[in-house]
Amino acid sequence: MNPKGFEVGDIFYRKAQIVFKEITLMATSSDTSRSITPIEELLAVERRNRNRFRVNIAIVIGLVLLCFWQAGVFDATRISKGVPAIGILISEMIPPDFSRWRHWVTPMIETITMSVAGTAIAIVLSVPLAFFASPSTTPNSGVYYFARLVLNTFRAIPELIMGIIFVAAVGFGMLPGVLALGLHSIGMVGKFFAESIEHAHPAPIEAAEAVGGTKIQIIAHGVLPQVIPQFADVTMYRWEYNFRQSTVMGMVGAGGIGTELIGSLRLLDYPQVSAILIVILASVTVVDSLSNVLRRRLA
Repeated sequence: MNPKGFEVGDIFYRKAQIVFKEITLMATSSDTSRSITPIEELLAVERRNRNRFRVNIAIVIGLVLLCFWQAGVFDATRISKGVPAIGILISEMIPPDFSRWRHWVTPMIETITMSVAGTAIAIVLSVPLAFFASPSTTPNSGVYYFARLVLNTFRAIPELIMGIIFVAAVGFGMLPGVLALGLHSIGMVGKFFAESIEHAHPAPIEAAEAVGGTKIQIIAHGVLPQVIPQFADVTMYRWEYNFRQSTVMGMVGAGGIGTELIGSLRLLDYPQVSAILIVILASVTVVDSLSNVLRRRLA
């Protein structure tokens, strides 16, 4: 037999083996790619998200524990010494002394007046600022950033500091308390209002734009009907908050029941302090119930 025939056959056989291996590798890789189903891809994404969430939670817990340690929350010695002192103070506040309750009626009315007036100022000024501070309703970026700056400024200054400033500016009485509560509330209320406007559903807004409505008409018919319930909730919540803070305003000379409270504390009259705190607690409960009723009616 011709040896060249053997060589040709051998070469042909080797080439066939190489081609067969390439075809096998292609088929294997094709089968592998086909084996990754959409469900498996979704599960893989979910696993990655779950792992990312666990890492974020671990970071947050670590930061919280670090803050606890830095603040001395884990200082068992100080806490163990403070608990008996608190017990002694509570024992001195019992029983409450309501003998001067008639002198608390007028300051309590002042407290309610400050909370209502301060909340009203905040609502009136927050509504236009909220529309300017919302990307969907602001005229331009300059107005947007200016409105955001105003809200951040009012929100950054605590109402207690504002109360001290206004007491120094306009004197003692309810007026500095009203101004402090109102201006500080603009920062928070305006921010919540702006976020409500920003998350309004675009369909009514687009419908108003499609029929050729002006900017005011779009806001009146496309935005306001959607955000009024949120506005009402924020208003009621802020009124409750301002009622509690108005007691603090009295401590800096802005009138209200806080003036009576700080006076009793300075005299170390702890039974009367506990009585005033009980009156404040009862008033806050009444205000909370009233705000719930108003919230349901406005919803």
